[in-house]
Amino acid sequence: MAGVPRAGAELISLRDALRDAGFTLDGIRDCLGERASRALHREQVVPADLVTRTTTAPVGVLVRLFALGRSVPAEALDPVLAGWDVDRLVRAGLVAVERGQVRTLFDLRPYGDDEREWWVLSDLTESMTGQPLSIDHVLGIGGASTTLASWTVRAPVGRALDLGAGCGVQSLHLSQHASTVVATDVSERALAITRFNAALNGLDWDIRAGNMLEPVAGETFDLVVSNPPFVITPRTETMPTYEYRDGGQVGHAVVEDLIRQVGSHLAPGGIAQLLGNWEVPVGGAWRDVVDGWLDGTGLDAWVIQRDVQDPAEYAELWAGDGGHRSGTEGFEEMYAGWLADFDRRGVGEIGFGVITLQRPVGAREPWRNLVESTGSVAAPMGPSVAAGLAARAWLAEHGDAGVLATAWQCAADVTEERHGAPGADDPTVIVVRQGGGLGRAFRADTVLSAYLSVCDGSLTAGQALDAIASLVDASPEAVRTQALPQIRDLIADGLLVAPPVE
Repeated sequence: MAGVPRAGAELISLRDALRDAGFTLDGIRDCLGERASRALHREQVVPADLVTRTTTAPVGVLVRLFALGRSVPAEALDPVLAGWDVDRLVRAGLVAVERGQVRTLFDLRPYGDDEREWWVLSDLTESMTGQPLSIDHVLGIGGASTTLASWTVRAPVGRALDLGAGCGVQSLHLSQHASTVVATDVSERALAITRFNAALNGLDWDIRAGNMLEPVAGETFDLVVSNPPFVITPRTETMPTYEYRDGGQVGHAVVEDLIRQVGSHLAPGGIAQLLGNWEVPVGGAWRDVVDGWLDGTGLDAWVIQRDVQDPAEYAELWAGDGGHRSGTEGFEEMYAGWLADFDRRGVGEIGFGVITLQRPVGAREPWRNLVESTGSVAAPMGPSVAAGLAARAWLAEHGDAGVLATAWQCAADVTEERHGAPGADDPTVIVVRQGGGLGRAFRADTVLSAYLSVCDGSLTAGQALDAIASLVDASPEAVRTQALPQIRDLIADGLLVAPPVE
C-alpha cells in the first residue's frame, strides 16, 4: 500500500490542469468511445487499455496512468499537466518513477452529477493491481456510494454530517447544499485521502477522526448521511477485516446501533439516510428485525429493502469484493467461514436496503413505513424521498379527517392498466402504476378504481367516496373504511397529490 497523498492549497492548480488536459467525464468518453467507457465503469480495463496503448493525447496518457494503473513514459507525462511535471507529482505523493516509467500510487478520476464535476482520489482498485485489496484500502466511487448519493435529500441545510466518509464522495455532494460539512472516519488513511479530495476540489470540510458518532458527541445536524461499515463478517482470526466495510461487531450490530443512536444527533426536522444490511433468522421476517431497532428512537422511519441474499450469495459477493474469488488462495476457507457463522447464528437470509430516518417537528407520534422494492427506481431518488417524507409527515399530522377533507388528484406519472379475459365486458384486474419514484403498483378494487376516475382535484375525497357509496349501494361508512387505507398508501408514495395552490 502506498503512503498517503499530501494535501494543500496548491492542489487547486492540479485540478485545473486535469480539467484543461481533457481529463473530464466527457473527455474520457470522447477518448475511449462508448464501449470502452462503459467497460471501464464496470472496472473492466481491457477495452480502454486497447484504445489507449498507442495514444499520445493528454487525456489518453492520463487515463492509462490514473484510471487503468498502467505505467507511462516520463517524457510522455511531463508536458501533459500544466505546472505539474513528473517531479512535482512525485513530491505530492501521487506517482513513483522507475527507469523512466511512471506508475500511479492512487486511482484518480473525474466524477460528477447533473450539476458539478469533481476529481476523486482513492486507492488502486483490484482491476488496476491484479491483487486482493489491503485491509486499509480506501474505496473510490462504488455502487453503494452512488446509491446513497442518489437517494439523499438535497434540500438546503445548515449542518450536514458524512459519517464514515471514506474518500469523501458524500461530502462532495453535501457541499452543494450544506453550509457546513463535517466528515468523520475511524481510518486515518481514509481521512488523509478525504483531506486531499477536499483540497483538490477547493472545498473546506471539518474533518475528524473517530469511531461512528464519537467525534460529534453532543452535536446535532440537519442531515446525516452514512455508508457505514455494514458488511457482516465472521469474527475469526483468518477472516480479513477491511476498514472500509467491516465495523468490528457481530452480525448487523453496526447498523442497529447507528439507528438507535443517530436520533440524538438530529435537529428537529433533521434527516438521517444510510445504507445497511440486516440478518433475518430462519423462518423470520425482515420487517420484524428492523422494526425492533426503531422502538424508542422517536424517529419517523422509511426503510426500503432493495435486495435479499442467502448466506452463500452473501459470502460470494463480499469475498469477491475484496478480490478473493474461486481458485484464489484462501477463498474456500473464507467462504466456509461465512457459511459456518450464519449457520451457527441461525441466519436464513440477509437483506440490504436504504434507511431514511427523520426527527419529527413538534409533538406527534412518529410514523413507520417498511416496504420492499427490488425493481428499478427513479434516478436520482432524492426528490422522491423528500416528497415521500413530506407526504407521510402530513398524513401523520392530519389523519383520516385531513385525507377526506382534501381534493386529491392523480400525479402526472400515474397510469392505469386493465386486464381481462378475451371478449369480457369488464376487466378482472385493474392496476394503478407509478412511472417515477419507487415505481409502485397497486391493484385497485371497484371502489378505488371509481375514486381514481374522478380524482382530478375538484371533489374532496369525502365527497367522492360518498357519491361512490350511493352508486355501489353501500353505506358511506363502509366505503370510507374500505378505501381510506388504500388512498393513504397512494398519497404516501406520491400517486395522489394535492392540487397546487393558485
